[in-house]
Amino acid sequence: MRAAALIGAALLALAACSEQPAGEPLVRARLDGSEPEAKVAPTPTPSVAADSACRKVTFEEVPLTHCTADPAKHRITMANLGADKQPFGSLSAFAASVDPASIAFAVNGGMYGDDLKPIGYYVEGGERLKELDRGDGEGNFYMKPNGVFFGTGGSWRVLGSNTFFETVGDRPEFGTQSGPLLLVDGKLHPEIQDDGPSKAIRNGVAVDASGKAHFVISDAPISFGQLARYFRDVVKVGNALYLDGQVSSLWDPASERLDKGRVGPIIVVTLREKAPEQ
Repeated sequence: MRAAALIGAALLALAACSEQPAGEPLVRARLDGSEPEAKVAPTPTPSVAADSACRKVTFEEVPLTHCTADPAKHRITMANLGADKQPFGSLSAFAASVDPASIAFAVNGGMYGDDLKPIGYYVEGGERLKELDRGDGEGNFYMKPNGVFFGTGGSWRVLGSNTFFETVGDRPEFGTQSGPLLLVDGKLHPEIQDDGPSKAIRNGVAVDASGKAHFVISDAPISFGQLARYFRDVVKVGNALYLDGQVSSLWDPASERLDKGRVGPIIVVTLREKAPEQ
């Protein structure tokens, strides 16, 4: 009996010293009898490309991607035709023609015809390939005022087409005409409702008071008014230009985002130390 009791006590001691099952916390009692604080494993944070110029935001419950071009870090060019003198037609085709390491991001950049060539003012590499269109017609492009996004070096602007015609004498290094203006001198375009029934994937561009260019693309359907208010209330700019609707596309190499879709002119934001070779 005594031997059995001794064996039983030894087995209990061994059990008390054995490891707890995998996955369960190891708890040790404090000398004062109080319960120790449980250690909680840190929650992993999603990986984000640190060098991306784009970030995810939400405005009025609509998810957006907001990309910023900084004159101190970036330069802006236009692209439409490849080495074969034919339109790229998609961001993926353009991406295949350049060194991705040289690209901060690229977006569709203005209205175009069935041949994928621009239908309004268009300057690429300092060469004017299309005249300013101040005529009348149907569709978003002809919702007056429309406008021009243009620039030379690190100086970029968005102006209404008439203002551009009347005040800009020197040809810029790049330029693209689109429409309508979402914001005109800080106010919504007169034909844009605060939140109209037309909702689609849309994108636009604006330049703030510090000279940075802001490119915003919706990741869910958005109205013209909502997109305009984001530029007015969050980006805080006077003029903002609508770029397009259902074909709105973004290539952000840092986050490996490459939207599909048929595009005409392309606005290319490159890293200043690495210009793309086509």
